[in-house]
Parts: sequence; structure tokens; C-alpha cells
Amino acid sequence: MFSATQSSKSEFLDKARQAREERKGYKERERAATLIQALVRRFLCRCKLQKQIRKEVDDFFQDVGTTKRNALSIFKIARKLLFIFCQEDKLRFEKLCRSILGSMEVENEPKVWYVSLALSKDLTIPWIKQIKDVLWVSCNFLKKLKPDILQDNKLVTLYLTMLVTFTDTSTWKIVRGKGEALRPALTRICENIMGHLNQKGFYSILQILLTNGLARSRPSLTKGTLTAVFTLALRPVIAAHFSDNLLRSLLIHIMSVPAVVSHINTITPECMATIQTHDLLRKFTLFLSREEQCVDICVCLEGSHTLCLLGNLIHLGYLNEKVLEEEANHFVKDLTDMLSYCQRYVSQKKSNLTHWHPVLGWFSQTVDYGLNESMPLVTKQLQYLWGMPVIRTLFSDVLSKKLETQEPTPPPQPTTSQNNLPVKSLFKRAFQKSASVRNILKPVGGRRVDSAEVQKVCSICVLYQTALTTLTQIRLQILTGLTYLDDLLPKLWAFICELGPQGGLKLFMECLNNDTEESKQLLAMLMLFCDCSRHLITILDDIEVYEEQISFKTEELVTISSFLNTFVYKMVWDGILENAKGEKLDLFHSVHGWLMVLYERDCRRRFSPDDNWLRKDLKPSLLFQELEKGKRRAQLLLQYIPHVIPHKNRVLLFRNIITKEKETLGLVETSSASPHVTHITIRRSRMLEDGYDQLRRLPVNSIKGVIRVKFVNDLGVDEAGIDQDGVFKEFLEEIIKKVFNPALNLFKTTSGNERLYPSPTSYIHENHLQLFEFVGKMLGKAMYEGIVVDVPFASFFLSQVMGHHHSTFYSSIDELPSLDSEFYKNLTSIKRYDGDVGDLGLTLSYDEDVMGQLVCHELIPGGKTMQVTNENNLLGKYFLYSS
Repeated sequence: MFSATQSSKSEFLDKARQAREERKGYKERERAATLIQALVRRFLCRCKLQKQIRKEVDDFFQDVGTTKRNALSIFKIARKLLFIFCQEDKLRFEKLCRSILGSMEVENEPKVWYVSLALSKDLTIPWIKQIKDVLWVSCNFLKKLKPDILQDNKLVTLYLTMLVTFTDTSTWKIVRGKGEALRPALTRICENIMGHLNQKGFYSILQILLTNGLARSRPSLTKGTLTAVFTLALRPVIAAHFSDNLLRSLLIHIMSVPAVVSHINTITPECMATIQTHDLLRKFTLFLSREEQCVDICVCLEGSHTLCLLGNLIHLGYLNEKVLEEEANHFVKDLTDMLSYCQRYVSQKKSNLTHWHPVLGWFSQTVDYGLNESMPLVTKQLQYLWGMPVIRTLFSDVLSKKLETQEPTPPPQPTTSQNNLPVKSLFKRAFQKSASVRNILKPVGGRRVDSAEVQKVCSICVLYQTALTTLTQIRLQILTGLTYLDDLLPKLWAFICELGPQGGLKLFMECLNNDTEESKQLLAMLMLFCDCSRHLITILDDIEVYEEQISFKTEELVTISSFLNTFVYKMVWDGILENAKGEKLDLFHSVHGWLMVLYERDCRRRFSPDDNWLRKDLKPSLLFQELEKGKRRAQLLLQYIPHVIPHKNRVLLFRNIITKEKETLGLVETSSASPHVTHITIRRSRMLEDGYDQLRRLPVNSIKGVIRVKFVNDLGVDEAGIDQDGVFKEFLEEIIKKVFNPALNLFKTTSGNERLYPSPTSYIHENHLQLFEFVGKMLGKAMYEGIVVDVPFASFFLSQVMGHHHSTFYSSIDELPSLDSEFYKNLTSIKRYDGDVGDLGLTLSYDEDVMGQLVCHELIPGGKTMQVTNENNLLGKYFLYSS
């Protein structure tokens, strides 16, 4: 009974709950239906209202030429249009803008002028809000338009005109005559409008427009358009009296547009005059001279756009020589800081984290490939930095010194300066080497390294050295620009020599042991001098170096070589090179590279005394001891500057090394053991073939070991005699004579001096590469055994064998005389030809006699039909940019 009652009660509750949930669901469905109906009615009402407003707007803009409208009617219709504005109203908004601008051009009818509403007590605030909205919609359209499309270009002009008109009162007729008193109040309204636009991202809009129109091979912005954009960019800055915030925006968004200064200077010189009037370069320079500001700008722009900003600033400096001269210190610091920022992301090789940049090389920051089209113009701007005008301005302190050639005179009696330091001649303070050198008028006792002049020159050298290591793809252009002035490098060298009270060398050796900023700058100056001088001497021919003595006198080359030789020697022998990293290692390679260029030049044609390259303070016995102990500095000495050791000592050292190796390999006969011996049988009539067949496959240790030769005659009978190295020596000498005989066509001789080099047609021998390998083994065996053979190799071939052609300071043109002196003479005459090269009747090709047949080689595709002119003279370009 109780159980049945409980069951009935539970069933009743379930039904009641179910009924309640059904009523609740019904109400929710009813409420949802009502909401949907409301939304639909609202949507339909909105559509109806939008349709009605659009009809009103369309009716308003009909018969534009005949209907007269006042400012209030334009204001009301604009308010309606902005209320329902969307993308489909683009054409209506265009008509609105034209109506507003049209109203501003009407003469002597204040009620028609749209701006007159700003003076209405009731409409001032709504009018300001409306014009802000209209101008911002104009900005949004500018962001999407493409100036290279004709229709879009017209709209760009329209919206820019709107912005130019309502951000300044200069074109408003309402402020003319009696209305002049209204100008201050209306100017404040314009400033309020500009402030609103700036907060919403006005400069970003201008940047997009400029980039779309200018970051291409041919600009698509007209003179009027570019003038309008730049005027708009300057107005907020001028109104704010060049505040830091707006200068920052101008630098980030406008001055970072690729080659914008170049386009302004070409398309609208009036704007360039405005830049100079407002002294913008000086303001930019001083703003960026604060380190935190410069870092902020670089971080915001990243690498590609920082480079564009750098190009624009350099171009401004080129166009404003006076400001560049007055603000040289700040200007140099700014450029160095920006280049240093980029340098942090320059990589030496390709990886998953690097991107290719046409100026910076492999770069670990994101690269904007959209700028690639404008990179040639940016590069052209960067080139102003190493152009003559800028170099003359920056290095004015160095270039202003007079270089006077003096005949040898007896050394003057030492006098005493205020510092109680002996006064010596300039180059004697660097070295006591040259009898006749140039001297510079200098302060008594040398230049103080902490003087403003020295610090300025050092900072300039740091700038150019940073450019060389950052702008990796145009490094040769930089070096060529820096070496174009004949007097810059000799004067810089003289400047270096007179640093400090006791001459340059001691000072720079002390700098190697210091990590101060001052020491780093001094070393950077030396490094720049070495890099530029090496580049210059490499591209000069012998006539220019020895006879015309361009840039450096031969006496100076002697002094410089002694300086470099001592500097490198001390870096190696004092253990500095062993621990050198980063900048010090780069410095070593620069100094060593310049040293080896001079050494190679001296080897080809002497300009220095006999003992110029030797180090008399280096005892051979000490060097041998250190080599035996495996000391690193002795090994580095042999690796980098073996020429400081006399030749006879180097030969002795080589023989000692071989003797020890033979002992190690067990190749020396002793009482307890005899070395392994290889026996070969050679027919006199087929000496080369038999030697090649029996020796070419021998392992290295067997080649180094003892080889016994048995000669047989044509009948196969052994010749009398037992080889005790004499027969092997005869065999080696004979086989070398045969392989180097030009008749074999494995090697041929140069014209004139009869020097040997591999024959270009050696491929007629089926196994010519194996033959070359065999010849190399035989020459190696002769050297290993101390057998002297007479093989006069051409110097260019020796350079190839020694791997010099892989070096950065190798020049194939310098080696050309050792191949064909007449050909070299003809090429240099073309290089030095002052007239029109086209008169010579040359083509971009050359002919070669290959086994009796004339073969034409084109220097470029189709070169044999292209005449050489001054414009396409590849030889002149090679001499200009090669290294």
C-alpha cells in the first residue's frame, strides 16, 4: 500500500516537472522568435533607412554643375553618408570630397565655404568631428590605392588634396582680409585635426603610400602627389616645434622609405629646399646622436629599413655639405651605430635562420623582399658615403695637411718640446729605414691620441671599417671609393706615423694589449688603412706603382712594409695571435694581407733593400728549438711570415724536418734495421712509360722510401752498376726532362722568358691528369731527397700551385706578365687609353690559337659582335673593382 502510494507520487512529480520544462521551452522559443523577428525588422528598417539615405545622397550629388549648395547642406548630407558608410559607398564618398573641395574654391560666398561651419557656435564641435571622420576615411582609402593604376592615381590626388586642405589654413579664403583675425583659432583647429590623425596612425598611411609609389624601379608618384605627401608629413612636426615624438615618427615612417630623398630631390626640388630651410638633417643627426633614440629607431625598423634610412641620411649629408661639416662627429656616430646594428645580423653563410639581402648578404633578420626593386637606388645613395665630396668633408683634417717631398738631409739635432720629448723626423719615428721620405708639418712631440682631431679621424675610420664589414655585397665599391683620392692614403699613413710621442708602431702594439674603446678605434684606423692600401696596390699596374708612383712613393712602400713586417712579427712572436679573436683577428688578417701584397710585389720587381724582410732579432737556433717543442708561435711564424727567416735557414729547417720524418717512418738505414726498398726496372727507350707504370700506384710511404732503379738496354740486358742513389738520381733527372719537354705537350713555355706551365691542350693525352699527378710525385720526391732539378716554372703557375689564387689579395692581372708580357702591355694600354676605346675596333671577345686553329672566346654572350666602348669596357671595370 505504502509502496504504491510512493510510486504514484513519484510519477506525479515527474509529470509536473516535465510539464514545467515544456512551458519553459515554449517561452524560450517564443522569446527567441520575438528576438529574431526584432532583428529582422531592425535589419529591414536599417536597409530601408540606408536605401533612403543613399537615395538622398545620390539626389544631392545629381547635377553637380548646376545646383548651388551651401556649407550646411553639405554638412548634413555628409553626416548621413558617414552614418551608413560602408565599402559600397566609395563612389558617394568621392563625390562628397569633391563637393567639399568645390565649396572651398567659391569666391566671396562665406556661406558656401564648408569650413565656415567651424565658426558656428552650435556646429563647431560636430563639424570638427565630421571633418576628422572624413579625413580618416580618406586615409583608409589611401592605404589601399595603387598609385601606378591611373584611376587610383586620380583618387590619391583627391584624398591627398582633402588632407592638405584641412590640416592647414593657408588655402582657406575665410582667413583672408578681415578674416585674418580668425587665423589663430582656425590654426588650433587644424592642429587638433592633425593630432587626431597622428593618434590613429597617419604616418603609417603616408609610409604605405610612399612605399607603394616609390619602392620600384620607376616611381609612380607625380610631382604634385609627392609634394603633398611630404608637406603632410612635415606639418605635424613643424606645428609641434620638432618634438622628439614626431621626429621619431618622421624617421621611422617617412625617412625609412627606400630612396625617398633621392626621389624628392629629383621630382620635387621645392621640398628639398624645405628640408634645408628647416635644417632637418641637423635635427635628425642630433636626435639620433642619443644612443637610446638610435637603438629605438633601429629596433623598430629592423635591418632592411634601417639600411634605407641610412641611405637617405647619407644622401641628405651629401646635399648639405655645410651641415655635414659642422655636425661631422654626430653624423659619423649615427651612421656607425646604425651600421653596427645591422652588422649584428650579418652572417657569413647560408642557414635555415638566414635570408639573402642584395646589399648585406646573408642576414639573420627578416628581409622585406618587396624592397628589392628599389635596392639599386638605395645602393646609389650609400655610395655617396665613399664619394669624393663626403670623403673630402669627413677627412678634411687629414687632407688639409701638406705633403712635402724632401731630399735626404742630415738628421737635425734633437730639441726638446714642452713634453720633454725628442723631436724626430716623421718616418724615423716609425722606422729608421728610408733615406728620402715625405714629411708632414706636425705639432712638436707627435699628436696626442686623446686630442679631438685624432678622435674624430678615428671615429671616421671606424665608420668606414664598419661599412666594409656590414655592406658585404658592395665591399669592393667602398674600397674603390676610398682609394680614388690619390692623397688620402699617404696622408692617413703619415697621420698614423705621428700618433703618440714615440711614433706609430709602439702605440699600436700597446693598443693590442688594451681593450679600451680608444685602443679599438686606433686599431680600426690601422685596419682601414691596410684594407684600402691593399686594394689600391692590387689594382695598380707596375707602371703606376714604380714609375708614376701613384699614392705612395717607393720609399714610403719600404717604410710601410717594414712597419707591417714588424707589426705582424710581434703579433705572432709575442703570442697575441694565438689568443686573437674577433676584431683582433680581423686586424691581423688585414695587416698581414697588406704585408703579403707588398712582399709579392717586391718578389716580382724589387723596390726594397736586400734585408728589408728579415728579422735580425730572430735567432734560427731559438726558432728550431721552439718548433721541436711544438710551440704554437713558431708554427704560426712559418705559416704566415716565413720570409722573415733567411732562405738558407728555411732550407736547413726543411731538411731537418724531412730527416726526422724519415727516422719516424723507419726510412733510414741503421745497424739494427734497414728500410723498405722498392725495386723498379726501366728501359732506356721507354723511361717515362716504365717509370709511370711502376711508380704511380706506389703508396705515399713507399714513394718517400728507398727506390732502387735497374736500367736495361733495348735488348733487355741489365746495365752494369748498382744503384746507390746515383742511378735513381739519373732516372729522376731524365724523366723530369722528358715530361717538361714542350714537345710532349704536357707543359708549354711562356712567350719571351721561356717559363713552364701546364699546356691548355694537354687533354690530347688520354691520361693527362694522371700524368700531372705523377709529375707532382716525382718533383716531390726530388725535394724530399734533396735532388736539385732545373724546372723554371712561370710565377703565375707557382701562385696557383701554392694556393695564392684563393687569397683575397691575389690579382691575376699582376701575374699576367709572367704568362705573356706583350698581352699584359696591350691590356694596360687599353686601361690607360684616354680617348674613345671604340676607335680601337675591339670586341668583347678574344682569339686563341689552339693547335693551329683560331678559337674565339666571348667575354659575355654575343661578345664577338659587340664593340668595346667606354661604357662597356670590361677591362676598365675590372681594374676599378677587382681585388
